[in-house]
Amino acid sequence: MASKSSKPDEDLLCCVCCEVFTDPVLLSCSHSVCRTCLQQFWRRKVSGECPVCRRRSSKEDPPLNRALKNLCEAFLEKESRQRSSAGSEGVCSLHNEKLKLFCLDDQQPVCLVCRDSKNHKSHNFSPIDEAVTDCKTALEPLQKNLKVLEEAKRDYDQTAAHIKTQTQHTERQIKQEFEKLHQFLRDDEAVRIAALKEEEEQKSQMMRRKIEEMNEEISSLSDTIRNIEKDMKAEDIQFLQNFKSTEKQVQRSPKHPEKTSGALINVAKHLSNLKFRVWEKMQEIIQYTPVTLDPNTARPHLHLSDDLTAVEKRDQRSSVPDNPERFDEYWCVLGSEGFNSGTHCWDVQVGDRDDWTLGLIPESVTRKGESFIHSLCCLCYTKSDNKYWIFCAGQSGLYLTSKEKLQRVRVQLDWDRGKLTFTDLLTNTHLHTIKHTFTERVLPLFYNKSVYPLRILPNSLVFSVEYIFSLYV
Repeated sequence: MASKSSKPDEDLLCCVCCEVFTDPVLLSCSHSVCRTCLQQFWRRKVSGECPVCRRRSSKEDPPLNRALKNLCEAFLEKESRQRSSAGSEGVCSLHNEKLKLFCLDDQQPVCLVCRDSKNHKSHNFSPIDEAVTDCKTALEPLQKNLKVLEEAKRDYDQTAAHIKTQTQHTERQIKQEFEKLHQFLRDDEAVRIAALKEEEEQKSQMMRRKIEEMNEEISSLSDTIRNIEKDMKAEDIQFLQNFKSTEKQVQRSPKHPEKTSGALINVAKHLSNLKFRVWEKMQEIIQYTPVTLDPNTARPHLHLSDDLTAVEKRDQRSSVPDNPERFDEYWCVLGSEGFNSGTHCWDVQVGDRDDWTLGLIPESVTRKGESFIHSLCCLCYTKSDNKYWIFCAGQSGLYLTSKEKLQRVRVQLDWDRGKLTFTDLLTNTHLHTIKHTFTERVLPLFYNKSVYPLRILPNSLVFSVEYIFSLYV
């Protein structure tokens, strides 16, 4: 059993606070005081006086009494060890009695003598065993909170890792798409330069032929001139005798050279509206899909195509974060953009899928569990009963009859008029129009519980250029 805690010697007590010295300073009168106590005393009383003998100190900043400080620290450390030893044995360090109670106000074990002492007067107590049970129970919420925080941190770590993965994948896709555009531009550039070179070769060849013909004419005419000049140097009689022949040569003049039309490179053909014509031709490789899928909303078992236009079921769950936007139970994915006004239309290849759903969902509806089903406006197909159904929030379900199995479905939204229309695209047959008052932004919804892709079809691109002529007077 541990002995009672020793009492400090009076030499270790400050005369101001009556506690063991902390940071004692030595005055010129040889008295020691806690530095903090001295500063407080000097602020209240005459500055420079000793609190013990009232003599004035010769120093405004008395030095530290290091020897006394070391003695005090050694005493406090010894006392702390004794209390720790006594507490570990279940004995009060002050009264050497067994610790049987727990002070609820001071949050520490006490003995029966402590309970009756002045320090714990009017405090609340409980038996040690009850206090242990209560304290351990009080720890459970903290443990639960810690578990929640650890799970949240794991989610954050997973999200941070997924952000990097998304960035790398998206960067690769961007580079691939731009490489396709670059390759198209390089190929088109090569074709246009080849056409320019071909025109250059044709027109250069034509000019070479004309130059050769002109050289022959020049050479022939030069020979004629030399012959005539030679005849003109002969004797008069001889010149006159040959004049008839000379006259024929003079009268034989070459054809007058004609200007060649269209001989130059047709620069306008190659450069006129070049960027526009390249962009116009680019339509051959460009597709526009009015609705694309948002991978951040897809259930982890769904796989989306790289261009975000097709979704299919996968047995293996992908390692994606369980973010609030994502579906967790149903095989659903949402469109990347919502609508809160105007008319919108998108075509979907449903084919021979087992179970599928096309429709709309309010943006604010939670995607977890199955509560979102009650907010759907949609067309559904279930392979088990081979039926098509229409569902809408606040309305009864409706069974649709169809002579042939649907392959392509057009979904058309008129948000302002509150209409959602479904059409058989192959036969251009109207299937059904849901009438519903939309009050917020809605998102296209796609459900596919099949390994075969549900695909959003691209629209035909039609561009027109309008020329407006204005007359200014």
